[in-house]
Amino acid sequence: MNLPVIVSQLDMYGAVRARLGADALGVSLWLPPSLAAALAVESRARTRLRAELDARRLEVVTLSGAPFDEGGGETPGWTEPARREYTLDLARILLDLLDEDTVRGTVSTIGIGRREGYAEAEEKAALGILRRLSHGLADLAWQNGRAVRVGFQPAPGLVLDDPEQTVAGLSRIDKDRLGVCLDLGHVARNWPDPAAGIETLTDAGLAIVEVRLTAVAGSTTGAWRDGLQQLFGRSGPLTENLTLMSRGATVEQIAGDLAYLLAELAALGLAPENEPCPAR
Repeated sequence: MNLPVIVSQLDMYGAVRARLGADALGVSLWLPPSLAAALAVESRARTRLRAELDARRLEVVTLSGAPFDEGGGETPGWTEPARREYTLDLARILLDLLDEDTVRGTVSTIGIGRREGYAEAEEKAALGILRRLSHGLADLAWQNGRAVRVGFQPAPGLVLDDPEQTVAGLSRIDKDRLGVCLDLGHVARNWPDPAAGIETLTDAGLAIVEVRLTAVAGSTTGAWRDGLQQLFGRSGPLTENLTLMSRGATVEQIAGDLAYLLAELAALGLAPENEPCPAR
């Protein structure tokens, strides 16, 4: 994947924005390690990407930091310095893509690694990488005046899976710069009590830096509604970023998925009815 491919994808999301009648549409981009490394050192390429986004009235506040989306396996893992560098490259890029009035963005990634085979040596190596990642994020914030946080997504079979495992796995991180990215579909399917699980995370001082909601109606819909109520209830929002995910392959399918999710949010009082709002 290269920059022209990314730009061609923006054409589709520009069309989705127009179909929804939204003034702006947020998008969450995935950049493979090779492209991220190039963009991180090529300011002109970053400027071009920002211009392409602006031309389509698209906004970016989150980037996906899962390198194995390329189909190359789960490497580099969080025990390897290359994973830290990839994540910091994404943070550098994101800082140039954020709108001027946005104070911080998010890079989302997986829950550290597979639980199987994750022993003391792997845990020690990962903690060292995470400490150096936090230092790198702090340096970027000092240099740019804006911050990027990294959210780790719990998932079945990973070091971070249920609420208790997630709290234990992230107990020694820098909680100002690192936190949790929640996929409400996973939460609804695998956590016995989504609202209580979210409370377990926040009681442990973990920031929920991003929440993902996929347009799949079914038996878990009620559970993720409970999760949304916990996240955006009377105590105020517990996250800054709600990412609406679509599995559609066409403009019509993606716009339909987003319209469905926006209607669900409106029914919960979390989005204005009959009024388009940014989504990703």
